Amino acid sequence: MSVTLTVNGQQHHADIPAETLLVEFLRTNLQLTGTHVGCDTSQCGSCTVLIDDQAIKSCTMLAVQAEGRQVRTIEGLAAADGTLHPMQAAFREKHGLQCGFCTPGMVMSACELASRPGPLSDDEIRHALDGNLCRCTGYHNIVAAVKTGLAAMQAARGETPREPASTIQSQTAQERSQSPSAAPAAV
Repeated sequence: MSVTLTVNGQQHHADIPAETLLVEFLRTNLQLTGTHVGCDTSQCGSCTVLIDDQAIKSCTMLAVQAEGRQVRTIEGLAAADGTLHPMQAAFREKHGLQCGFCTPGMVMSACELASRPGPLSDDEIRHALDGNLCRCTGYHNIVAAVKTGLAAMQAARGETPREPASTIQSQTAQERSQSPSAAPAAV
């Protein structure tokens, strides 16, 4: 079957069996090996890519189903000069990885979160990443990396990074408790 896919902004033509999974096409035909195969059952999320800016597990989609859509892999995030995407830089800065196997899928899923309105709490980030498994970490640094990456992505778009209400309330309470002239909070 003949297929034409747009991956990381470039069109690719290939003759493939109709049952070729998108993850296979990316890794085998295009040599984009940053999209990992971790479980073959769509449980781990290491094969996550963006399709029309939506995080999709590429092991659950046939390559032909991506025809006419924009596919973006981890290799397509960094700038042409090698400058890391803000989310990649945040994962690096906040140590949101250990062995790195799940990292591409985590980063791609986290990038989708930038399209969601309003600020996201730690719990909302954890819930959004629920389909991505990491066997090395306790997710604390991953959540910190996502928050930092989202703020950097908002700043790059000229938006003022927004903090979740729970964070703002927590900081306000903390600031009040540290102020020497602060009156006791009403209970």
